[in-house]
Amino acid sequence: MPVSPSERDVTIRLVVNDRAHQLDVDAGETLLGTLRERLGFTGPKEACWEGECGACTVLVDGGPVASCILAAGSTSGRVVRTVEGLAGAAELTTLQQAFVRHAAVQCGYCTPGVLMVLTALLDDVPEPTETDIRRALAGNICRCTGYQQIVEAALDAARAVQP
Repeated sequence: MPVSPSERDVTIRLVVNDRAHQLDVDAGETLLGTLRERLGFTGPKEACWEGECGACTVLVDGGPVASCILAAGSTSGRVVRTVEGLAGAAELTTLQQAFVRHAAVQCGYCTPGVLMVLTALLDDVPEPTETDIRRALAGNICRCTGYQQIVEAALDAARAVQP
């Protein structure tokens, strides 16, 4: 006997960018689909659908995850942050400002995922080395910048927040 759509739905409660949400999602729905299609957060990008390129990276409970392969149902009770939730209304984060200064943004498609990975890194490792940054970026594909400007921006941001 086929399962009706209502029997496949899972009710999730999660916090996205400091705002609580409750919604019914299909058991097979990805977090990326929920964020983009249901909640309107278009920062995480659709690209490989295999968790290989990093364009869809968001933070879940502070850690970077590929939202294209994470089941939305598994995020109930968790805290999600997208690139839209990084800066306040008035000012970019130190990392975002460094990206502007170092021209670390080219086409911008990968930028949200890169920012999320580096935000998590800087939260965990306040004084990262270039090697730390490059390791953190290993799962993010950028076809425009060649990564050097991104690395320089991350190093600059780390120096800017040190006393």
